Amino acid sequence: MRKLILSSGLAAVIASPALAATGPFFSLRNTDFVVLLGFLLFLAVLAYFKVPGLLGGLLDKRAQGIRDELDEARALREEAQTLLASYERKQKEVADQADKIVANARTEAETAAVQAHKDLDATIARRMASAEERIASAQASAVKDVRDRAAMVAVAAARDVIAQVTSAADKDRMIDESIDEVGAKLH
Repeated sequence: MRKLILSSGLAAVIASPALAATGPFFSLRNTDFVVLLGFLLFLAVLAYFKVPGLLGGLLDKRAQGIRDELDEARALREEAQTLLASYERKQKEVADQADKIVANARTEAETAAVQAHKDLDATIARRMASAEERIASAQASAVKDVRDRAAMVAVAAARDVIAQVTSAADKDRMIDESIDEVGAKLH
């Protein structure tokens, strides 16, 4: 680094504007020649310190870094595409499963509706049979009540008629016969 500074300082002293003048080209008094010498000296200093190689190495390193980043970006892109394809497949599988679940739910709902309709029909039939039994029972009870009432009315009417028609001696005789008949059936 010190050599670069010293070389640059020497070149500045040699190429000072005080020495610049017109005249033959290969003279230190000619500014074009002095500029050419300064430029060649500058190039020599750059070559001595291997600046072009350093610049080339830096550029190569940068190019390699860019290549590495591009390769990494390609790899990431491929990985992202793979993941995207995987997620799209999974999404399709999930959508298919959801469709199957919906179809199964519809089928089960239809089956449940048919079964519920059958159960409702059976329940209605049982209730109708129960209601018919109750009606028949109520009807039989009503007929029995009417018959019982009719028998009671007939017995009361017969008692009144028999009481009016039968004499006291016949009544005693009938009572005795009834007692004898009950006694015979009990023993």
